[in-house]
Amino acid sequence: MRACIGLTAAAVVLGSATQAVGQEAQTQQTEQTHPLSSTGQAAQSGSGSSAAALPPVVVIAPKKPPSSKKKQRVAKKNAPSGDEKTAAAKPVAIPATPSQQSGGDGALSAATLLPPPGTLISSQTSTAATTITTARDILPTHGATITDTLDRQPGVGGSTFAPGANRPIIRGLDNNRVRIQENGVATGDVSDISEDHAYPIDPYSADSVTVTRGPATVRYGSQAIGGIVSAENQRIPTYMPEGRFAAQIMGGLSSVDDGSDGAFKVTAGSEGFVMHADGFDRHASDYDTPEGRQENSFVDSHGASVGGSYVWHDGFFGVSYTRFDSLYAIPRIESAEEKSRIDMGQDKITARGEWRTPELGIAAVRAWFGWDNYAHNELDFDADKNADTVGSRFTNKYTEGRLEVESVPVMTAVGALTSTAGIQVSNRKLVGVSFEGDSLLEPNTTDSIGGYLFEDLHITKPLHLQAGFRIEHDDVHGKMYDDIADPMSSNLVSQNKAFDPKSASLGLLYDLPAGVVARLTGQYAERAPVAQELFSKGAHDATGTFEIGNPNIGIETSKSIELGFNKAVGRWRFDTSAHYTKFDGYIFRDLTGRKCDDTIDSCGVSGDLDEVIFNQRDATFYGVELAAEYDIAHIWRGIWGVSGQYDFVHAEFSDGEYVPRMPPHRIGGGLYYRDDAWQARFTSLYAFNQDEIAPHETPTAGYTLVNAEVSYTMALNGDGAVAPKLIIGLKGENLLNDDIRNSASFKKDEALQPGANVRLFGTLAY
Repeated sequence: MRACIGLTAAAVVLGSATQAVGQEAQTQQTEQTHPLSSTGQAAQSGSGSSAAALPPVVVIAPKKPPSSKKKQRVAKKNAPSGDEKTAAAKPVAIPATPSQQSGGDGALSAATLLPPPGTLISSQTSTAATTITTARDILPTHGATITDTLDRQPGVGGSTFAPGANRPIIRGLDNNRVRIQENGVATGDVSDISEDHAYPIDPYSADSVTVTRGPATVRYGSQAIGGIVSAENQRIPTYMPEGRFAAQIMGGLSSVDDGSDGAFKVTAGSEGFVMHADGFDRHASDYDTPEGRQENSFVDSHGASVGGSYVWHDGFFGVSYTRFDSLYAIPRIESAEEKSRIDMGQDKITARGEWRTPELGIAAVRAWFGWDNYAHNELDFDADKNADTVGSRFTNKYTEGRLEVESVPVMTAVGALTSTAGIQVSNRKLVGVSFEGDSLLEPNTTDSIGGYLFEDLHITKPLHLQAGFRIEHDDVHGKMYDDIADPMSSNLVSQNKAFDPKSASLGLLYDLPAGVVARLTGQYAERAPVAQELFSKGAHDATGTFEIGNPNIGIETSKSIELGFNKAVGRWRFDTSAHYTKFDGYIFRDLTGRKCDDTIDSCGVSGDLDEVIFNQRDATFYGVELAAEYDIAHIWRGIWGVSGQYDFVHAEFSDGEYVPRMPPHRIGGGLYYRDDAWQARFTSLYAFNQDEIAPHETPTAGYTLVNAEVSYTMALNGDGAVAPKLIIGLKGENLLNDDIRNSASFKKDEALQPGANVRLFGTLAY
């Protein structure tokens, strides 16, 4: 604790370096302040998120209206070679009508329509609220999941079921409504089935993580109705590193759990061929809380990846293989007595590519493919046998492919129109077998195919209009009781369910004075029920529930509206949004109040498990998110300033009953300091009491989370292209050693979150 107090005092003196609020400016500013966070990504202009880490397409505006008989082209001689990090594709002039090249204040010309040379034409500009976290921001944070870094951001939380399993919650929505993906492909795990299941992305593997809040079904399917958490890295290299070689060594030590972790990344290439390799190892013992050691809370994980790609003048294509293993404990009272653990592993093959031919009217053809083979055993210790026993086993084989084509901007009578069309297919084979009582999930299969269209209309200089549409077909095959009203007297029969969810969105972006961008979005989205919601029928010891699916439930529908304002550059920066969503047929796990044992015929008779039946009710969600920074003044060799944040989400069913497991109101602020070498921050986040609870839930007390961080960056001597840089720092977390219970966690009444912690971290980059 003395170390924590000393670190707090140092951080108060120095202030803190918080990341910039907003989208692309956040990435730009972080890359300027943190040289190691750059991953070759090009930042977009406007109000979209950061562009993908791809070689940019250079588009040169014509000096005069082009002839309708002959396309104007720019010579290729000035384009960089394919070995350069920002290798450009062939420049091309986009036709524009003479009337739209007037260059007036509100009119579009080719110069205002197209991005400047060297800027990637990206499909990712969006009206959605987006937050980007870089590897430099992830490094100081204690925890085995990327959610441990994300869950302090407005609108984002975590399930915090175990140190090794912490799934993101976005605006109160999680599991089957939040898609987690890596390099554009879903993770292919079973974390959407239960909060005790981990997803196989280690924090060290991510170069950046983008959180897109709000329904995002157009590109990624109906299971992304609540948002996207997207981890990006260079496991499939998308560019040639500067000097043809890049490497990093990272590591950290944590006091609260005697934790140690380390990782490496290496990327090298020549003549267009680029290879990448990375690996990590992470160990943490049971963590300390203000009330003592939290038994059975350790985590051990490790993994490695190797990939390669060919990067040429107009695109890239590559493949990677990844192995992930984790053994982690479940810190509930009964779980600790039984030494419950989950031993998981996954093999993953991913392919990704892009081809750009703007001279043919195609800005990019993009493709993603992923194949995942996942399995985990849920272990208990049998004292009589003095050996581990496998209580249940989950396996998941998942295949996904996505192909999309984006056009170059085409001038129309009302403005410049960019169209993106795509198709997505996936297949999931899922099994949840129990060796003690009824199995949770009999073997089941889900086949999905969807097509989408995304339109971006740049009407005037300050005005963007975006629209999207998606239609999908889902076939879900499994086994369930033939009479769900009386399952104990029913037989298991094969059942096939088919759904055709449709989604549409309309968004407006408008540039206001002083660099403020306004966004207004309306969205209609449908979500098809998944296998576990339809066909579950067994005990789930980790969550302490006996789950019964409902094959009679139908499509879940949401209608949303969101208003936001963003200022991403300047002395004062902010991002704020207000959102409202109406759900028709919201699918949820309904606690009946009855108890069960390991078999369905025990329900209502005896047992320690809470009976849960999947049900549907109409519900309403609304909330507000705000994050802001203000640079107060220059001091010493840098700038110091203040930051603030606030967020809440309110969710209730149509009869006034509250939706279960909602996060509380949160408000916070801090001080920061940054210069070329030193960075420091001091933040405080207060979570209010959560007493807006569902039946059979318990209220959660408020808490104050105080963190402080200080780090130093130095350049070391190097020869030629090898110029190493070192970052070393200390971070204190929960410095008040406050009791923290997460209202969105199933185990909040049985397990506290970690107490005061000091983390030493560092990165050496070449």
